[in-house]
Amino acid sequence: MATDALLRLDKVSKHFVGGIVGLDNIDLSIAEGEFLSLLGPSGCGKTTTLRVIAGFEAPTEGEVRLDGKDITRLRAFDRPVNTVFQDYALFPHMSVAENVGFGLSLRKIAGAERRKRVAAALDMVGLADKINQRVQALSGGQRQRVALARAIVCEPRVLLLDEPLSALDAHLREQMQLELKRLQRELGTTFVMVTHDQTEALSISDRIVVMNKAAIEQIASPSMLYDHPATTFVAGFIGTMNLLSVRLVSRDASALRFAAGALSLDVPASGAIELQPGDGATMGVRPEDILVSHERTEGAVGVTVESVVFHGRSLRVHLRAEGKYGLTADIPRQSEPAAMATGEHFFASLRPGASCPILPA
Repeated sequence: MATDALLRLDKVSKHFVGGIVGLDNIDLSIAEGEFLSLLGPSGCGKTTTLRVIAGFEAPTEGEVRLDGKDITRLRAFDRPVNTVFQDYALFPHMSVAENVGFGLSLRKIAGAERRKRVAAALDMVGLADKINQRVQALSGGQRQRVALARAIVCEPRVLLLDEPLSALDAHLREQMQLELKRLQRELGTTFVMVTHDQTEALSISDRIVVMNKAAIEQIASPSMLYDHPATTFVAGFIGTMNLLSVRLVSRDASALRFAAGALSLDVPASGAIELQPGDGATMGVRPEDILVSHERTEGAVGVTVESVVFHGRSLRVHLRAEGKYGLTADIPRQSEPAAMATGEHFFASLRPGASCPILPA
């Protein structure tokens, strides 16, 4: 792990009563000023990781280090870390200013200085005009901003966000994703966010930690995760992926030719792939890389439309290839075969130049 990391988890495990494994020997290094998301299905360990960083849970094994110092046994209140909770955890009987300044009052920050910092925090989140209102009079999005202001006003080294946008409607959620990223860039503070929403993680994170069954599957940038998933789980969890059982037909210095039944799939050669002609493998193919046409082209396979789902600018089409295996394709609505109906027959092929990862079994 990088020695200059702001925050490190070294071989951290967490076991709960009943033998339940919350975290299984994870290593994680987070850089200063980074926006990192913990992503995965329910029960994967992402919230437990956040709680261990915050000090709400003590690890069974391993260390948590901040600025090189061991904080594993440090109480939550004594850590330079603040948390924005899923339900915001605001005090309904207090005004906006009192909520935001609550942490400063516990730290014995003087009244004038406290008022100055509260005003600055609310201005940063666009709620300067709501300073004297009761939080019960605010909308969901405004309450979320108050919770953010309360967290940043104490100037934490690390800001933890536990599903902070899950209670918002889709349009407001998208707006707040942009606001979160803007705020993180302005502050330069390290943000660590838990989410189960892959679109949210892909849109605002510098790096994403994909977790599964209490362990880390892959840590990478959004584009690397999308284009080069390291495992079959990541490939299936990030976006939509066709996972095809393929056979290597031929290889040379520049290209590999695979086959999934009658469908030919040509991908750039990689020195990391130690396969020989005849070997089987699993290949990931994104729906946008499947071309569908009335005309048979070289390497195409005959397909039958099983269902068509309207996705606005595109159609998501579920196909059956030669009656053997399923394919999912995203078809732009302005393309030639956009008028599709269940039971119709077409030909499917791989888009030239598509990035198709070869995945371990």
